Amino acid sequence: MRNRRLRRGITALALALLALPVVPGTALAEPTYPFRDPHLPVNARVDDLLGRLTQDEKISMLHQYQPAIPRLGIGLFKTGTEALHGIAWSTDIDNNGAVVKAKGTTFPQPVGMASTWNPDLIQRVGSAVGDEARGHHAQNPRVWGLNLWAPVVNLLRDPRWGRNEEGYSEDPTLTAAISTAYGSGMTGGDPDHLKSAPTLKHYLAYNNEVRRDVTSSNVPPRVLNEYERAAFKPAIAADAATGVMASYNLVNGRPATVDPDLATVIRGWTDKPLMNVTDAWAPNNLIGSQGYYATLPEGNAAIVKAGANSFITDDTNAQPTVTAIKQALATGLLTERDIDARIRETLNLRIRLGEFDPGGGRYGGITPDVINSPEHQRLARQAAGEAMVLLKNSRQALPLDPTRTRKVAVLGPLTDTLYTDWYGGDLPYQVTALDGIRERLGSAASVTGLDGADRITLKDPAGRYVTATGTTDADPVAATGTTASAAAQFDVVDWGQDVVTLRNAANGRYLGYNWGPFLTRDEQPNGWYVQQQFKLEPQADGTVALRYAGYETKESWFGPERYITVGADGALTLGATTAADATHFSREVISSGIDRAVAAARAADTAVLVVGSNPFINGREAHDRTSMALSAGQEALVKAVTRANPRTVLVLQTSYPVTTGWEQEHVPAIVWTTHAGAETGHAIADVLFGDRNPSGKLTQTWYRSDRQLPPDLLEYDIISSDQTYLYSSAKPLYPFGHGLSYTRFRYGQPRVDARSVRADGTIGVRVEVTNVGSRAGAEVVQLYTHQRTSRDKTPLRALKAFQRVQIPAGQTRTATLRLSAADLAHWDVTRSRWVVESSTYDLLVGASVGDLRGRTAVQVRGETIPARDLSRPTRAENFDRYAGVRLVDETKPSGTAVGATAAGQWISFDGSALRPGVHTFTAKVARAGAGAGTIQIRLGSPTGRLLGTAAVPSTGDDYRYASVSTRLAGAAGTHDVYLVFGSALRLADFSIR
Repeated sequence: MRNRRLRRGITALALALLALPVVPGTALAEPTYPFRDPHLPVNARVDDLLGRLTQDEKISMLHQYQPAIPRLGIGLFKTGTEALHGIAWSTDIDNNGAVVKAKGTTFPQPVGMASTWNPDLIQRVGSAVGDEARGHHAQNPRVWGLNLWAPVVNLLRDPRWGRNEEGYSEDPTLTAAISTAYGSGMTGGDPDHLKSAPTLKHYLAYNNEVRRDVTSSNVPPRVLNEYERAAFKPAIAADAATGVMASYNLVNGRPATVDPDLATVIRGWTDKPLMNVTDAWAPNNLIGSQGYYATLPEGNAAIVKAGANSFITDDTNAQPTVTAIKQALATGLLTERDIDARIRETLNLRIRLGEFDPGGGRYGGITPDVINSPEHQRLARQAAGEAMVLLKNSRQALPLDPTRTRKVAVLGPLTDTLYTDWYGGDLPYQVTALDGIRERLGSAASVTGLDGADRITLKDPAGRYVTATGTTDADPVAATGTTASAAAQFDVVDWGQDVVTLRNAANGRYLGYNWGPFLTRDEQPNGWYVQQQFKLEPQADGTVALRYAGYETKESWFGPERYITVGADGALTLGATTAADATHFSREVISSGIDRAVAAARAADTAVLVVGSNPFINGREAHDRTSMALSAGQEALVKAVTRANPRTVLVLQTSYPVTTGWEQEHVPAIVWTTHAGAETGHAIADVLFGDRNPSGKLTQTWYRSDRQLPPDLLEYDIISSDQTYLYSSAKPLYPFGHGLSYTRFRYGQPRVDARSVRADGTIGVRVEVTNVGSRAGAEVVQLYTHQRTSRDKTPLRALKAFQRVQIPAGQTRTATLRLSAADLAHWDVTRSRWVVESSTYDLLVGASVGDLRGRTAVQVRGETIPARDLSRPTRAENFDRYAGVRLVDETKPSGTAVGATAAGQWISFDGSALRPGVHTFTAKVARAGAGAGTIQIRLGSPTGRLLGTAAVPSTGDDYRYASVSTRLAGAAGTHDVYLVFGSALRLADFSIR
């Protein structure tokens, strides 16, 4: 069938070509070009257009800003519009790459969207985002491209990651379901006619921000395949994404920008062409911070060959990329065929987007009217409501009875403000928690709102008050005030780790640096450097030093001075490197935020605390967190209010899990929401007053303390370090999948279709769930598996399926959960392939991984992993266990080797069958350092029986390998074989024969 379609397409193309004018130089009307004929197969249209492009035109299409080609009637095409939870921002080519924020529907942050556990809802959200992308594109296609950079599918391995809010879950199954749903909505569901073209971010193993461009993620093969790749594959395989963005970091020693997976593994997941992109400025990192290539032509050639189609670099200036590619062609680093392969994929995408169809194709008629439409506002409210998670509800503190709750104190720094984030658009309107509660209760109720901030003044040693003079760049803040006027008063909000913001009482604007002078210009903390952050550092004499704490990446941009000094004229400057040399200010408290909050709480029927994070301060791109703790100031507020009014409800609004042990023990009811967009306040009120029965579930483990996390954020090997719910045995504060309801659900005994199944079979599990409460509710029924026996370390339990079931009060519904036996496979390092082992698999059904209500089991007839055969060439990376070594790049284009950095480091190959007789150990090794190194071959342990020692000569370069061998003592039987390294070296592969 496919061949017949191809023949018809070729015939149609030939007829179209015959219709073209034959007079040289004759102008061609656009409809006569075959690439503009929507009735032709996509590949035929691509062939026609590619054949019409000159080499220079093709090269120009490798940059993010693909220029117009007037002679063919082709307009500019720009890759990249941010769309993680709504259309966020784009670079403006008319303003030299400046960020242009969108004003449209903003849905909950991705970690909140995933908390709905509702793929159907998220697909609708994705469709709305795709519609709004089209709406913006209709307004200005030069700014708002249809290649959308979303979703982020990096797994939330460690909640300290600064970009935690951008991902979905620590679990690959849930991440895959939500990302596929969101991407499917954005594409429109028809891969041949794209509403928009989503790009998955960021490939691969990217969970740290600090030094992200020079750190290497150490990812052994099992983690690589079972965890990291597993998050990316499903959306690509389902045609719910049209490419990936390469991440900044290195993976096993190689920059992800030139990861060969981009051209091989990823493209093997689908039969549709993909258009992969670099991250911003990453091509320059290859010759800059990473020093991986000596010249830009070498780096750019490697990027093309590795499988990236679009260079996101140098803002709107494509010239460096074009020049480097031409040099690469001239010197033989690239061929035009290499470029054609990448451009062919890009053109395929542009054709499927309808760019060359009459009227823009299927979705070309979408107008800007869809942006922030009433329908999308309603959808945003639903998504924000379903994303909320009820963490605790003792003695049915919630829902609040609106007929009896007539006096409410809404307290905390997020009471009457909404925060967006770096990848969120500008909110066209705002419904805060205070707004939502007031609207719900109406005018008959008394609703008080206070942020709980201390109001202070700062007075220099000369007795002058730090005072705001206005809200523009021409209005510097200075120590010139003679009285504690409103302009000299600042509200202090503690965001954690001693970082505070200072909001002026007179104008409501935040004190900020702006490279000098200090200003009160900004309505919220914002910008890349977030220069509205400060620390008030107590001094021995009772004064405070004011330290600027805005984000910075290079000290030379700011100088070493971080502390504020006051000049004779009262001007504030960054003039001191230490607190001792800074101006010491008298900090006078005009009013205590806690005292005012406590008074309001005591006078209220109910206190609602709204506390949490600021996405621009508490970690974000380029900045990780060092703690999950709620800020000390906010924790003190929670404790004081809870003690003052036992009818306190806590609303945590954060982008990541928070350690709230005291709150869990003492506060009657706790609800969590992420920063959920303009409808946040409505969603909070809907849940607090029972208009919506909460059904959200956590997508991450909430730990009791930072001590339950690995010391190093860069520990990517979740298996050996026992990370995430999959491998951690630590008792969490709230387990993965946790979320309560205002009703109760009783689970029946799960039933399995068959007690035994083959490795290529399907497993069906049914369980009856009864709503035994008095109100309707939705339960997310979760199916986990556990493999009882295995050659390898397997997860304690792993999510394999889930179903969100709506159940009326008093009624029963049957949840049907299906998985294939292949879903139980894990990566066999002995043979570098997936394996379903013969074993008994427990099937565990429940409301969370910590609340399993029933179990059954199935016997899977798979295979038994045989003993290792080391007589065959064995890749060193396929070890079973290791100590100290790192995985490194074997060569720059491809391959992974084991890199030892010090004596005593080792790798093991367990269960290896050694034949009788004398053996020879042969290895492919490299050693850049001078002198010889060694590899000891031992049995049983790193200090076990020594079979022999191989000498490793200096090869002078990490990428220059030599073959070494040595005779070994006889050791017949099955053994754990250890290779113990005597010095720094690289091992690619070996054999024992």
